[in-house]
Amino acid sequence: MSADDEERHRRHDAGIKSALRNNQDNGHPMVDHLNATDAQQKYQLEKEDNAALSPRKSPRILSFPHGDPENPYNWSTGRKIFVLFVGIVSVTNSTLGSSLPSGATEYLADYWNITSQAQLVLPISLFLVGYIFGPIVFAPLSETYGRRGVLLYTFVFFIIFTMACAVAPNWPFFLIFRLLCGISASSPIAVVGGLYADIYNDPIARGRALAFFMGLIIAAVSLVFLLFMPETYAPTILKRRAQKLRRETGDPDIFAPIELEKKGARQMITVTLTRPIRMLLFEAIVLFTCVYLSIAYAIFYLYFEAYPLVFQGLYRFNTGTAGLPFLAIGVGSFMATGVFMYWDSYLMKAKKTNAPWTRLEEYRRLPLACIGGPLFVVALFWLGWTAKSDIHWIVPTLSGIPFGIAFLLVFMALLNYITDAYEVFAASAMAATSACRSIFGAVLPLAARPMYNTLGIAWASSLLGFVSLGMCAIPFAFIRYGDRIRANSAFCQELRAKKEEYAKEREQSESLSSLQEGDVGPVDNLQRDETKEEV
Repeated sequence: MSADDEERHRRHDAGIKSALRNNQDNGHPMVDHLNATDAQQKYQLEKEDNAALSPRKSPRILSFPHGDPENPYNWSTGRKIFVLFVGIVSVTNSTLGSSLPSGATEYLADYWNITSQAQLVLPISLFLVGYIFGPIVFAPLSETYGRRGVLLYTFVFFIIFTMACAVAPNWPFFLIFRLLCGISASSPIAVVGGLYADIYNDPIARGRALAFFMGLIIAAVSLVFLLFMPETYAPTILKRRAQKLRRETGDPDIFAPIELEKKGARQMITVTLTRPIRMLLFEAIVLFTCVYLSIAYAIFYLYFEAYPLVFQGLYRFNTGTAGLPFLAIGVGSFMATGVFMYWDSYLMKAKKTNAPWTRLEEYRRLPLACIGGPLFVVALFWLGWTAKSDIHWIVPTLSGIPFGIAFLLVFMALLNYITDAYEVFAASAMAATSACRSIFGAVLPLAARPMYNTLGIAWASSLLGFVSLGMCAIPFAFIRYGDRIRANSAFCQELRAKKEEYAKEREQSESLSSLQEGDVGPVDNLQRDETKEEV
């Protein structure tokens, strides 16, 4: 940390301590207009989850002063890039781990004398079963205890169970360790979306971060980076500040908002851990996003079973070259990132000219899914009807390019859309989508070989294409009816009300903060995240 940063932190802490002393002398709470009554009023979004428990008659509740350097939104560009990089690396390790056995199926069968094709699908399917249960636990935990600890501890277990797979004494133990690997590896899938929402309050910047998160592939040892990654979750940062101020001032009535929440096993099991399930059941945007992404995700993992049938069975590729057609999907993925950046630039230019359509939230993300959906269908029919012995193998291979473009466009568009819609609870919304698509991804590949053997390559791929064609309607429906859906969503409406309240508070706070030395005062802004929503 530079000398300037240290001086800024010293001035902020000094201002907060001064405000504490002044307000204590005046007999009213320390930070802005918040007190125990306000805390309870702001828990309307999830009343039973966030009921304020005031341990004192007049607790002083911390929030971030305007321009606070510890507020993740105000971090330096370099620090945010480091967090972005750690998220990419951790998710890359997770996704690469899921598909590792696909290229070693024959070796696994020979080593453990496995003859059943259904058994050979289990290493990938059980890993994805872990993706079902892990996010439901890890995402809400990250919204309660912070992102860094959840990511770090689960990654340590991921390393341990991956090593256990390498020394498994038999096939059942190998499958058990793959399941445990999947549970541990699911943490970044669920948490990284919230991680980026913590540090980027601008939707465009957040969208670009998620685009690189989806599009880049970086193989590295992630644990080292996770060790040095700072905590990004603002409520946890405020909790640490409150603990520090209690020690330094001797005042036991200083609290962060998160410290006023109910805790305990019953609350955790019945409320916090069920949040992703409740969002899935009662939020139409989350539900239909889950359906579409689950189908796309399942087809992606089905390709790990279909490609060997096409290129090894039909074109007689050997084990070493059978994986090369997957490179076309990778090329398409990189191209999708370029498409996303072009759209982002086009959107910014349209906003500058005050184009009416830019004021509709659905047009910020969903047009990319409207492009990716039909392209996804084209790729499936392309593969199915060109995979023939009298057609050169490069033709079906090239179908992977539109497949990769479409897959990432659909994912980036819909995941960004639900992140924008549920900013505070982005991790729980992500967990719901992750769990659903993992169920499909674990189950559908089990039917891959029977389906392709029964229907043939052409009609099996066509069946998937027709199902995907039906899913194409979802982003178009969101564009047409999305504003009405959000109008009927308690989550979305509460977020909108809090944003309007935040804007008013900011104007008042900036007026008052200009009178405070160092731009720090007792009346502070609330960060536009769960600190603001659930105080």
